Amino acid sequence: MKFTIKHEIKNRIRIHLPMKRLSFREADTLEYYLKDHDEVGEVRVYERTADVVLFFTCDRSRIIGIIKEFSFDDIQVPERVFESSGRELSAKYYDKIVTTVILHYARRIILPFSIRRVIDTFKTAGYILRGLKTLKNRRLQVEMLDAMAITAAVLTGDYNTASNVMFLLKVGDTLEEWTHKRSVDDLARRMSLNIDKVWLLTDDGEVQTDSSRVECGDRVVVRMGNMIPFDGEVFLGEAMVNQASMTGESAPVRKAQGMSVFAGTVIEEGDLTIRVTQTEGCGRFDKIVKMIEESEKLKSSLESKAERLADKLVPYTLLAAGLTGIISRNVTKAVSVLMVDYSCALKMAMPISVLSAIKEASEYNITVKGGKFLEAVADADTIVFDKTGTITKARPTVVRVVSFCDEPEDELLRQAACLEEHFPHSVARAVVDCALNRGLLHDELHTNVEYIVAHGIASEIDGERAVIGSYHFVFEDEGVTIADDKKEEFDSLPDEYSHLYFAKNGMLSACILIEDPMRKETREVVKLLRKQGFEHIVMMTGDSERTAAGIASQAGITEYYAEVLPEDKAGYVERAKAEGHRVIMVGDGINDSPALSASDAGIAISDGAEIARQIADITIGSDNLESIATLREISTLLMNRIRFNYRTIVGFNTALIGLGIAGVMPPATSAMLHNGSTVALGLNSMTKLKK
Repeated sequence: MKFTIKHEIKNRIRIHLPMKRLSFREADTLEYYLKDHDEVGEVRVYERTADVVLFFTCDRSRIIGIIKEFSFDDIQVPERVFESSGRELSAKYYDKIVTTVILHYARRIILPFSIRRVIDTFKTAGYILRGLKTLKNRRLQVEMLDAMAITAAVLTGDYNTASNVMFLLKVGDTLEEWTHKRSVDDLARRMSLNIDKVWLLTDDGEVQTDSSRVECGDRVVVRMGNMIPFDGEVFLGEAMVNQASMTGESAPVRKAQGMSVFAGTVIEEGDLTIRVTQTEGCGRFDKIVKMIEESEKLKSSLESKAERLADKLVPYTLLAAGLTGIISRNVTKAVSVLMVDYSCALKMAMPISVLSAIKEASEYNITVKGGKFLEAVADADTIVFDKTGTITKARPTVVRVVSFCDEPEDELLRQAACLEEHFPHSVARAVVDCALNRGLLHDELHTNVEYIVAHGIASEIDGERAVIGSYHFVFEDEGVTIADDKKEEFDSLPDEYSHLYFAKNGMLSACILIEDPMRKETREVVKLLRKQGFEHIVMMTGDSERTAAGIASQAGITEYYAEVLPEDKAGYVERAKAEGHRVIMVGDGINDSPALSASDAGIAISDGAEIARQIADITIGSDNLESIATLREISTLLMNRIRFNYRTIVGFNTALIGLGIAGVMPPATSAMLHNGSTVALGLNSMTKLKK
């Protein structure tokens, strides 16, 4: 692709393409291509000017080469990228605001006063209609105050004031709507489906394939803990499916043969084989947007309190205006009071603050599903960490495979990987990756597999029952025994590693030693969280007491619990909440789901199971625990901003009402200051919280 360099500094370059402007689709295609390279950081594509700003981490020659290799004809972009793009939306609202401003001032310059008066009178009728509609709810709302203020200005012949008020109201409404939709769409894009690989059922068995190759009519196998990738109909199996992403309801729904299932929902229990009925363009993004917009979860308690107060103050503002008019017998003073209300600013600034904070968090790869959860993070005094994949690295590795039978280690590893590849857990991935690195092909050797949450996997290989999992599952639940001549070797297995036991036909076949080292940033993050006000930092794990004690000591965590089950984690969270604590749970696996649901704010690590990410209120996309401290900082700053907005709105508007009653401030000035301050506060609420 040809281009010219307009400006460049270290690790940043601005280029111009040889065209007047880009279409929205072309701009999205170019942005998708550039972001697909690891060397490229932030990308800004300006479709109006055909300019691109790139931040990069590689050599200049490499970034030039990446740009030169681009061609609109060669890039295949998933349809969901265009479906969820916010580019067209932003352009639409930008044009709307610019048009509103130009028309307002053009009318004042070009049109004579008599014509403007007719136009303003006609527009006033629209505001009166809006105000009257609110009376259907038998409540006085801000739309009624706006209508009365504009009407009073028109009746007193103050058409300039009426025109300015309507102009500022329109700009304010457009800004609020734009910010809300942009923030909601950004959140929806983060929540949208993004599955690369699926298990396709063929005549030769299950084959892992790219999701882009799946067509309508294909059969896809989805197991417990995984996300359903396409809309479809259940062909085989029975499962409990969590449909919170589509309906907002957290209770799982039973799905069986012949029933419909939807892309983006997650299987909590059971397995399904789905006949695909729709692949791309199923409108899932729109469904998520609708769910977010209708969900009360977006509202923090402070936000809800501000909205309730805003509605309650409307009658008092109206009463103050009426008393002012009666006592002073001065319509101008009464109109000055009507020009000011608390509701407009409160209802605009509070949601914008929350949605902007959610958007800012997304820039740090943190997906927050509502302001309620930011408030919970800000107020929390207790944080509970799962160990594996959270405190420790998301990618544990196999150190060694110890054989306890006649079969060689590689063959045992191959069989273990064949079972583990179906399930979303960091330890399972470690086994599969190790087999892959050794070049071991693990074709389907087994019959249907059964996943026992927090314990292990059971299946059959060559007619023999095969199990893989924890000590409790393999030896206590399954009654597996160890050959007499192998007991001494078993007792000498090193404790510094996590142990994964593989048994066939009731006899231990192998122990897979897993290295699960602590993340390098964990200790510093724990210190930072304490500085940020967390009184209780807790670690929970299903590992042995000795392993748990070692990791907790390295992390600087004094309170930890070993050999716990999923219900134990959830029980701790419930007890802490009953004692008056606000609790955050951080986890990544299926076994963390109950605790994530029970907490005030559940945080899932993105490399974890789909069900954890689906149930969690917040998802951390980066592979670094520092994101949790960042989330706490953003949440605290948001609550401070909301309180500041609340005090500013009440104080400033009370002063305006007082000046209006005293006759010091005319209606036009009162309206300008009130609406101007509302828009200014809204714009300030859109700014970044973290400096």
